[in-house]
Amino acid sequence: MSEKIKKFSGELDELIKQGEMLLLSMQHECVPTEFEKVYARSFNGDKEKLSSFIEKLPDFKRGYQAWYSKAQAVIKQVMPNRLLDFMSYFDVPKGRKEITFQNYMIRDYLQGLIITRGWEKEVIVDGAAAIPEFNQQLDMVKAAKATLESTLMDLKAVLQADLFDTEIDTAGALAKAGYFRAAGAICGVVLEKHLLQVCAVHGVTIRKKNPGISELSQVLRDADITTIPQWRFIQHLADIRNICDHAKGREPTKEEIDDLVSGAKKVLKTIF
Repeated sequence: MSEKIKKFSGELDELIKQGEMLLLSMQHECVPTEFEKVYARSFNGDKEKLSSFIEKLPDFKRGYQAWYSKAQAVIKQVMPNRLLDFMSYFDVPKGRKEITFQNYMIRDYLQGLIITRGWEKEVIVDGAAAIPEFNQQLDMVKAAKATLESTLMDLKAVLQADLFDTEIDTAGALAKAGYFRAAGAICGVVLEKHLLQVCAVHGVTIRKKNPGISELSQVLRDADITTIPQWRFIQHLADIRNICDHAKGREPTKEEIDDLVSGAKKVLKTIF
């Protein structure tokens, strides 16, 4: 991961933390009694700790606009197809004729808007109606974080696949030039890296510190990731690779190396 991406990811984590604190601030301002009952349990009834915690909460109406601007930029960059949805939780719906719990937005909350009815001033809708709206925005920023991580993983997989293909092509060129051991060694390394990646993708535990192709193949078979024919095929490739690695043994044949090169290509394309 580049330094630029690490920085962006860190800033996104901070934005989420700020959003979570703003949400707590909003909840406390709108429903203070219920809020204090809930969080009193978190502090084992210690009123001083609870009071100190509440005092440290940010002012939502002062902090939201800066948070919104940063979050909006994140959504635009990472999930552009959700930008209008993100903005809709803030802006007042066009054509709104009356204000209800369903269409009370964050903008209304920032303006301190409260709708009452009758001479008794019965509250019909107030700032509490905006809590779900902000919660939706915060969830979208969290989703952007997950999307970013998923995208980086996909990108890493694509780059690694391209690298493996290049290395296999190099092995093929060495085989044509008669460098059979070198070609076999390269194919072996590629197979090991690829099988390790497959284990990681499927969450398969590898107990051996430096597993070879045979061990990785067995682990994947035991986890039902590969079929018996695939397991046998990989074991055959592992046997050829072992011939290449033992300098004092016999030389690998052209046919064996051709099988290893084509077999490695097949494994890369069919087992993932």
